[in-house]
Order: sequence, then structure tokens, then C-alpha cells
Amino acid sequence: MSHNIWRYSGKNTTKHVEINFIEKFTSERHLRPSISCSIVWFLSWSPCWECSKAIREFLSQHPNVTLVIYVARLFQHMDRLNRQGLRDLINSGVTIQIMRTSEYDHCWRNFVNYPPGKEAHWPRYPLLWMKLYALELHCIILSLPPCLMISRRCQNQLTFFRLTLQNCHYQMIPPHILLATGLVQLPVTWR
Repeated sequence: MSHNIWRYSGKNTTKHVEINFIEKFTSERHLRPSISCSIVWFLSWSPCWECSKAIREFLSQHPNVTLVIYVARLFQHMDRLNRQGLRDLINSGVTIQIMRTSEYDHCWRNFVNYPPGKEAHWPRYPLLWMKLYALELHCIILSLPPCLMISRRCQNQLTFFRLTLQNCHYQMIPPHILLATGLVQLPVTWR
């Protein structure tokens, strides 16, 4: 069993990091379909629909490969094709999760090329953002309409989130997930 860490799969290229990884992985390894392998990715953004398709093709050629993807943010999550691409990945057996604080810290310590003396980090994505992205990922998985609107002002200096829940969200999303955001209160029935 070997543990390899690859960094900077998107550096100096016009291709998305997922495509670079697949190309590098398949060119450096002679992975027979019968060999089992587990891969864990830490990505800044969730895969777009084109990368989702490429990942599914790779996994169909390598059925004994399991893939877990931790993402910090959802890439263009309002786009219908990106939403379907993520659903297709999950339906093909890929695990996709929004990074929680522990994964974010692990990613920072092991994969980020920070300057010496700058090991301590300020979380770029506060806990509330992580919870809101996790809520939106549930909407995607359940084929619900988007509940999270994100707008950026001043070249990524300010990010604004607007949570817009519809009846279908309350009906389909487990209450503990809605409550975890701290922004939603479920109705209380008094007897």
C-alpha cells in the first residue's frame, strides 16, 4: 500500500485540476482495472459538469477506484449542468462533501504552500459559509431548486449569501441540516 500526495495539479496549465490529475495519474501508472485504489481529493471548487463527466469516464475504466472529494466551495452552483454533473458523480459512487473545519485545516497543513512562519492560518471560509455550501449541496443531491444565492463585490473582497428556502426545501431536507446553519428555525407546535 502506498500513499502519494500530489500538489499543484492545476499549476501552469489551462486545464482544470481534475483533468490534470486524471491525465497525470493515468500516464504515471499502469493501473489495471482489477487493482483497487482509493483517492481523496481536496479541491477549492467542486467539479464543473465537464470535469464531472471526465471523472465518471475515468472511474468507468477503473471500476475498483473509489473517490472521495472534499471541496471548499461549489463551482457555479446555479448552473443546471454543473448541478446535474455533481448528481451524476454521486450516483456513480463518488463521495462529495463540503470541507468542514477539520478537513480545511488538514488541507492547509498538508497541501498549501505557505511561506515559512505563516503556518497559522486565518480560515478563508468561515464556518457559516461551510454550512451554507453544505446545505446547497444537499439541494443539488436531492434535485431541489437552489436555496443559496451568492454575490461577490469588489473582486472577491466581499461575499454576500442570501438563503431563500421554498416549501420543497423544508419538506425534503432533513431538519438537522437546516438547523445546523443557525439561520433557520423550524415551526414549533404548542399543545
